Amino acid sequence: MLKAIKIVLVGTSHPGNIGGVARAMKNMGLAELCLVAPRAQFPHHEAVLRSVGATDILDNAKIYDCLEDAVADCTLVAGSSARSRHLPWPLLNPRQLAERLEQELTHSEHRIALVFGREDRGLSNEELHLCHLHVHIPCNPDFSSLNLAAAVQVLTYELRMAVLAAEEKQTPSKTLPFGTEWDTPFANGETLEHFFNHLERTLIDINFHNPDNPRLLMSRLRRLYMRARPDTIEMNMLRGILTLTQQAANKNAATKPPESN
Repeated sequence: MLKAIKIVLVGTSHPGNIGGVARAMKNMGLAELCLVAPRAQFPHHEAVLRSVGATDILDNAKIYDCLEDAVADCTLVAGSSARSRHLPWPLLNPRQLAERLEQELTHSEHRIALVFGREDRGLSNEELHLCHLHVHIPCNPDFSSLNLAAAVQVLTYELRMAVLAAEEKQTPSKTLPFGTEWDTPFANGETLEHFFNHLERTLIDINFHNPDNPRLLMSRLRRLYMRARPDTIEMNMLRGILTLTQQAANKNAATKPPESN
């Protein structure tokens, strides 16, 4: 089950932290590491030293230019967030996240990404908007700064404990939080981004959305659909509705009589 989870590090500044993350991953049985625009050259000898033998994870690490590409194949993306944002988003602690992911992993086609931001400022709002869920580690508020590898260790430990508990029961749950067994995999990141682009174009076509004065419309709609977790069939239905809406809007515009002077 843990093989379906990837760790994604965004804009990491110190190569040693990448090595520390690789060590934490191997301790807990995870193997897939993705790096998004690391600020120092990679591979790097400091990463190898800090990995303490987890060099296989470093050797197989994938590098991406942007987070959107790194999570394109994922059906659930959880981003680590250390501070409140202007738009509230579903927020879990590490144990709650582990319980949620254990349920997600019962479907063989699901892929999960745990995303961690820059050491100095975390993930941007735009990057957090690519995540279905946000996870917050409840540290001591008087000393809340947490090393990147330590943060990864906390989340992956909780994941491993959830998986071990399910294996001990020998009857792991195959239901979603609302108690319904799902028959279709959820839409992945690439599919969702195509949908959001299509949705925005459609809203512009019907004069519901003004890109010059966007306010928080697309952010709120993104939050709505990310929270709803549409599956692949539902996503095809939504895209079909958008296409017919655009066609109707264009037809009405073409048949509208010209205004008289």
